[in-house]
Amino acid sequence: MRAAPTQEDIRRQNLGALLRRVHILGPVSRAQLTAGMGLNRSTIGALTTDLTEAGLVLEEQPRDPGGGRGRPSLVVRARSQRVYVLAFGVGVDRLVAARVGLGGAILDRREIQRPGGPFGVDETLERLAEFAAALSEAAAPEARCVGAAAAVPAMVARDGGELRYGPNIGWRAEPFGARLSAAAGREVVIGNDGDLGALGEHTRGAAVGYDDAVYIHGDVGIGGGIIAGGRPLTGADGCAAEIGHMVVNPDGRPCPCGSYGCWETEIGEAALLRGPGRGGTLGRDAVHAAVDAASRGDKDAEETLRTVGDWLGIGVANLVNLLNPRIVVFGGTLRIVYPATAAQVRSRINRTALATHREHLRLRTAVLGDDAPLHGAAELAFTGLFDNPLEFTSS
Repeated sequence: MRAAPTQEDIRRQNLGALLRRVHILGPVSRAQLTAGMGLNRSTIGALTTDLTEAGLVLEEQPRDPGGGRGRPSLVVRARSQRVYVLAFGVGVDRLVAARVGLGGAILDRREIQRPGGPFGVDETLERLAEFAAALSEAAAPEARCVGAAAAVPAMVARDGGELRYGPNIGWRAEPFGARLSAAAGREVVIGNDGDLGALGEHTRGAAVGYDDAVYIHGDVGIGGGIIAGGRPLTGADGCAAEIGHMVVNPDGRPCPCGSYGCWETEIGEAALLRGPGRGGTLGRDAVHAAVDAASRGDKDAEETLRTVGDWLGIGVANLVNLLNPRIVVFGGTLRIVYPATAAQVRSRINRTALATHREHLRLRTAVLGDDAPLHGAAELAFTGLFDNPLEFTSS
């Protein structure tokens, strides 16, 4: 039988909840916190005082107090420059790292582009460690790093340490979390880029306010993340939402995972660039060029785009029938492909998805763009702070 929470447990939970609310909503008044959290004014006052003394928030007079009677409620603001996390993104075609302040603002970043395809783990670790050192050195002397996390295009074990399989980068059974932690000089948790893209868009992007959402990330492969009932759906081993390996065409092309006809073989970059005259290097520029060619009347490009759009709609319809999301968000290179195939995708959904599931469905492109997984990594890195704000800042 679980013991009843102590007063200290309740206080810690309330501190974390209040701090997270300020982190997500931005500057918010004590009156709004009182109404939103269902606590009385004196409790809110005590909590904000504790967080202020810990250096996590500031309280200040509102910039526009209005004309109401009485003293205006103090506004609580995150100390973004003082409290930050490090967020890393390992992409098929780029490496990026950012210093993200409490409140979600990217304060500083480092990034390099590289050709797609398999690449070395050692080289990746070395470059990310260089980024981490540069970002930390550029921070103010009084600034405090309270966490670090990395988004990777691979299946990740539930404990956030081992990268189990990344078919499009050529990594398998790699203790990437432990190795990146050693290289960066601090603990780094890793997560799947699709899962973290979903978390980023749900927290600060197109899926804000939607408790049931699907995020689809496109590049060489197709990844995804699922928010169900307001929470990430991770599966028994932490490897749920590998939607790119949903088989849609059993007689289709071979996939790097070893199967045939996976969704990513029909809608990934290689599928879009499969038409006549479209061989060569994969990547964002090539995708832009293919979509642009179709818009200018290139018949081969039009036909290829129609085929990709049809398979995109088939896969989305399957996900809609299975998960009944309220919104589907297209990220990565699908932000380029979806607008060019939107009518086709919606037509396929209308023909294939259940009427009850598609009635209120929204289809949107990622508001956070290519940085959706990076923002998700930052949210993952802040988790420990929200679990116990005062312990984190006193340690």
